[in-house]
Amino acid sequence: MRPHPLRRATDFRHSKRLRKGIYILPSLATTFNIAFGYYALYQTFMGSAAEIWRYNHAAEAIGFAVLFDGIDGRIARMTNTTTEFGRELDSLADAITFGVAPAVLAWIWGFRMFGNISGHDFLDRVVQIGGFVTFVFLVAGVSRLARFNIQTNPKPWNPGKPGKKYFVGMPIPAGAGIIAATVHLFIGDPIGSWGNVYVAIGWGVLVFCTALLMVSTWRFPSFKDLGFRSRHPFQITVFTAAIIAGIWYWSRYVLFAIAMIYMFSGIANGMGFLFRGRRRTLRENPANADTTEATSQ
Repeated sequence: MRPHPLRRATDFRHSKRLRKGIYILPSLATTFNIAFGYYALYQTFMGSAAEIWRYNHAAEAIGFAVLFDGIDGRIARMTNTTTEFGRELDSLADAITFGVAPAVLAWIWGFRMFGNISGHDFLDRVVQIGGFVTFVFLVAGVSRLARFNIQTNPKPWNPGKPGKKYFVGMPIPAGAGIIAATVHLFIGDPIGSWGNVYVAIGWGVLVFCTALLMVSTWRFPSFKDLGFRSRHPFQITVFTAAIIAGIWYWSRYVLFAIAMIYMFSGIANGMGFLFRGRRRTLRENPANADTTEATSQ
């Protein structure tokens, strides 16, 4: 029995409205991403030595943006609603939230206060160097986004296990997460006194190294092949619950540890591949061993 034409028209309109709603969901999550980035910039500019909590709020906003950045992509893949508009919107949102916002936060929180101490050329140089390294972070993050957008099936310099998914270079949300987690670890208390000048230098080194890792071709875990439908859903559930509980009670230390572990996992993969490749070369060409040793001394 054929359905009534009026019923068919009603079902078609309902399906069309549902499809529009499905398409809106990923873009809505991306819009939240932009909102958190704007809020982080707002709190950073409003922060001062008397209102250090604003820097912490900016860091927390970037952290929430990292969460929503993962949600919008997963929604688009689950509902099969990936579009060119969505990809472009997501890329522009990432440039604001994970590029501009953490770069500004890193400079104002880590270096700007030294400019209030007048009469010291060394501190002026520290402020200038801070502006340079945070600018490098921004350029590296945007370049990482551009490379991600134009590459199809990129290959890391140090390939991993076949069938596993990896990022080529540290993704920009992870780079922004390192900035935010560090600021959150100090509860937003900025670096800005003579006694902390070497802490500021270390902060600059961390920001610069993060920028280099984003534009590198080293392998970083993507976690896209993890899920509750995997072969070990119980272990993943318990691990996820433990992470959530840890963040709830000890967010400062747990988030900083997660950011550092992720960064050093990429470094360990790259350095391990480098040394394994060198040992393999020595095994395959034992006649060149003496020459190699002499060169390295």
